[in-house]
Amino acid sequence: MRTTALFPYPVLAAALLLLSGCAVMQKQKRDDAMWAATPPEPAQSAPPADGSIYHDEQGMELFSDSRAHRTGDVLTIVLVENTQAVKKASTSTSKTDKTSFGAPTILGRTINGATVATDGDRSFDGTGSSSQSNQLTGNITVTVVKRLANGTLMVRGEKWLTINQGQELIRIAGIVRPQDIGQDNSVPSTRVADAQISYTGRGTLADANTQGWLSRFFNSKWMPF
Repeated sequence: MRTTALFPYPVLAAALLLLSGCAVMQKQKRDDAMWAATPPEPAQSAPPADGSIYHDEQGMELFSDSRAHRTGDVLTIVLVENTQAVKKASTSTSKTDKTSFGAPTILGRTINGATVATDGDRSFDGTGSSSQSNQLTGNITVTVVKRLANGTLMVRGEKWLTINQGQELIRIAGIVRPQDIGQDNSVPSTRVADAQISYTGRGTLADANTQGWLSRFFNSKWMPF
């Protein structure tokens, strides 16, 4: 006596493949070597003991503050981004053409009733407006990646926030002048040159605010209609 399986093998294989795909999607790729924290410069070997209290090779900074100035030092960037943009455009054109011809004369005789007239009128009106507003506030602590020849500091860092079923990611990179760093070892984001600031999210909330692939196709430039 033979029994028939309720679920055929192809259906079972497809279900296992779907579950494995969901498990892979749940693993968020967090590690990025480019945005990893920069370690400090390697310490120099200790000088030989000669009975002196202070050695210049030890790098004892007796008269400096704790502001970042070396590779690997940490620096707090205060995000105070607030941008607003408004653009309006209006175009209006018009053109009118009117031409008329009287009765023609053939062999000295005028042909009555034969007149030609043309009349043309063209106009165009177009208006457009666009407005955008962005605001980003908060703090993010980064590390000094490199100290340039002129003394400016290349900084880079990221911050991950896991809230419920989603993850929020903030990344910033740029160049900071030591003169702009405050006594509390912080600098506003408006003082960061060549700043690259990104704020993205992953998880359930981000997926709910993302269009599906079919909707993106109909809204893309490849849609002929």
